[in-house]
Amino acid sequence: MTARLAALGRAEATLLWRNRSAAFTALCMPLFMVWALRPAIAHMHLGKVGMTASAVSITGGIGITLVFVVYSGLVPAYVTRREELVLKRLRTGEPTDLEILAGTALPAVTVALAQCVVMIAAGSALLHVPAPRRPELFLLGLVLGIPLMVALAAASSALARTTEVAQLTAMPLSFISLFGSGLFTPLEVLPHTLADVCRLLPLTPVVDLVRTGWLGGADAARVVRDLVTAFAWTGLAVFAVRRWFRWEPRR
Repeated sequence: MTARLAALGRAEATLLWRNRSAAFTALCMPLFMVWALRPAIAHMHLGKVGMTASAVSITGGIGITLVFVVYSGLVPAYVTRREELVLKRLRTGEPTDLEILAGTALPAVTVALAQCVVMIAAGSALLHVPAPRRPELFLLGLVLGIPLMVALAAASSALARTTEVAQLTAMPLSFISLFGSGLFTPLEVLPHTLADVCRLLPLTPVVDLVRTGWLGGADAARVVRDLVTAFAWTGLAVFAVRRWFRWEPRR
């Protein structure tokens, strides 16, 4: 299984680097957005909620990485491999369905983890952000966020009929996550009713775990709420993949 997964990952990585727009988005977009949005974050009144602009930028940047590198990158990847009959051919061989989906996602996940390491190092060295106070919660957020984004990408790919519209299919959830999951506007500064609604979004529990893991201050009830929400969305996404994911083009 490991050898097959590694082989699928290498093949997908080759295809990723050949696609210049996808490679640019994966490598540069998260870091660019952190740099571009940090001045706006600095003007927010974050002191009253116990946060700093640097900490919000770095933790939000990790969420950006999950959205752009993993989710938005994988939706067109799954659709393209489906339309080119790659998935259908792989399914007739030894790899299982899970191996095919995971192998396709492996390069994007690797790039995302590398981006997170760069952001953590940059936050400590350049922005003087302290080390995570609750590293177990920080890592838990990443461990939950990556498979959630992969499953959502696979589920979303079923909605795209062609490769040309695949990127458009990923846009609604991407924008909802960017503006509603607390990436660069912490939910603590939003009106309570709006914040309660935003806490139900797929990426919100992941961002909350990453941020509270870095800054501390999370109580047990909050962590449990985030875990329940993340597991619920992951379960729904996996169900959608099993029910509607397409392995060959529509005719």
